[in-house]
Amino acid sequence: MHEYRSHTCNDLRSEQAGEVVRLSGWVHRKRDHGGLLFIDLRDHYGITQCVFDSDFKEIFEIADNVRAESVIRVEGEVIKRTDEAINPELPTGEVEILVKKADVLNEAAELPLPVFGDQEYPEDIRLKYRFLDLRRERIHNNIVLRSDIISSIRRRMVDQGFREYQTPILTASSPEGARDFLVPSRMHPGKFYALPQAPQQFKQLLMMAGFDRYFQIAPCFRDEDARADRSPGEFYQLDMEMSYVTQEDVFSAIEPVMQGIFEEFSDKKVTQAPFPRITFADSMMKYGNDKPDLRNPIEICDVTEVFDGSGFGIFAGAIKNNGAVVRAIPAPGAGGSQPRSFFDKMNDWARGEGFAGLGYIRFKDGEAMGPIAKNLDEERLAKLMEIAGLDGNDGVFFSCGKANDAAKLAGHARTKVGEDLELINDDEFKFCWIVDFPMYEYDEDEKKLDFSHNPFSMPQGGLEALNTMDPEDILGYQYDIVCNGIELSSGAIRNHVPEIMYKAFEIAGYGPEVVEERFAGMLNALKYGAPPHGGIAPGVDRIVMLLADEPNIREVIVFPMNQKAEDLMMNAPSEVEMKQLRELHLRTIVPEEKKSS
Repeated sequence: MHEYRSHTCNDLRSEQAGEVVRLSGWVHRKRDHGGLLFIDLRDHYGITQCVFDSDFKEIFEIADNVRAESVIRVEGEVIKRTDEAINPELPTGEVEILVKKADVLNEAAELPLPVFGDQEYPEDIRLKYRFLDLRRERIHNNIVLRSDIISSIRRRMVDQGFREYQTPILTASSPEGARDFLVPSRMHPGKFYALPQAPQQFKQLLMMAGFDRYFQIAPCFRDEDARADRSPGEFYQLDMEMSYVTQEDVFSAIEPVMQGIFEEFSDKKVTQAPFPRITFADSMMKYGNDKPDLRNPIEICDVTEVFDGSGFGIFAGAIKNNGAVVRAIPAPGAGGSQPRSFFDKMNDWARGEGFAGLGYIRFKDGEAMGPIAKNLDEERLAKLMEIAGLDGNDGVFFSCGKANDAAKLAGHARTKVGEDLELINDDEFKFCWIVDFPMYEYDEDEKKLDFSHNPFSMPQGGLEALNTMDPEDILGYQYDIVCNGIELSSGAIRNHVPEIMYKAFEIAGYGPEVVEERFAGMLNALKYGAPPHGGIAPGVDRIVMLLADEPNIREVIVFPMNQKAEDLMMNAPSEVEMKQLRELHLRTIVPEEKKSS
């Protein structure tokens, strides 16, 4: 018999009754029934109930004294449980082990948080003792799920003819849209490597090197703040690139992977390929953002014409004097089913979110009610109902302001109304593509044009568009894949022509010398025969978060940082010795406020 175990804690069934077995694992739970003491023994695979009889005094004392989460080894006979003692919740629930031998392999100290049970504990405690937190069933299962999902992704990509290649971790800093993590070079004083925000340039270079279909479960590093769907510091993505492809070819390659993964690891209904294609402009109009949750049936619409020159002076004045627009957010059935307080609370909610307010009209049995309705004539009310597709017992909310501001409030209100009216179906995953992104956008902080998406994207219309069109009207072959309101990935057909790259960066304020310095490897490769190519990189962490039905991405990452980008378990980041700084030709200057804190 093996020194530590003949079986795992998930193996034993009634067929093994009468066999002598050996198990090792953690003491999950203890129950004292007088002359009998029960220990649920747990390992990675499952739980087996072990029975300690007081007739075996020595081993009974071991069981009686051992703390939860201690590691023990037991040996004994497999016994069938009585019918009333069967635990249908456990695969091993029909049997138990009558322990004849036992010893403690490692005694656990007093626990800072229990493993048994579903109690919630403060995040700082959970992250400091993450090795304990990971023993808990839900978190443990999430990490196993993550591993299974990644294995399935790899298999599906290989089956489509993709090969996995590893790209460098130490590379050069580049303007990818977020802060780089910098690594000082000992051998080159004053110079720094950067950890890759994404393998963007390398995967394009692989296409130029003739590899045709690349993928990688790639680690990426960005010095960004944490949020519920984004981990600070590092994350993983399914990075892929293809040669001689159009936008639709990329979609056709990734759709079966996404559909297959979500069908394999969930019982929910999944959008069937081909996924809906929605232009960026339509998404902003209909949903108020570029990552719409299509489970919500509400569609925003423009009703500026209804209020232009109307008797409702607030909106009419904003339209005439400030170029404002008015967006309508229907609330299906709310006019007949909800009291007036529902509408007033929505207005209070909007103010609480930092907006000026949210106007509304409530229709009940065909009658329009509310302050706004009193200032619109019958013709305008009829026009409103026609444009917004309203029935006689619907409600409708209004967002008024500059186009971007109106869209932002309308998007938030659409989600709020959908949730409050319980219109969102939690039993499905709804995918879509957002396409036709603007190539450039005006940065209000920097007071200049900048890339709105990926700087290496091919502009629609190529060099001619860059030379002749207003930059803010140029669209890119850029796309996002979205599921249930969460952006899983951005991608693009790449710019493979040097002249187009120079011009694209020139419009964004980067001269040829900057492009040549920062993207020398890319430019050199483009000059020696680059195929048309494109790709995408769905976020692994977000995929697992959706499939695990977790609201926070840290619940599906093995060793996550906290929201301050700190690893509480390993005490990172930390100060280093002066000797190390000297080797790197560095010295640190800590800001005064950091010193005082």
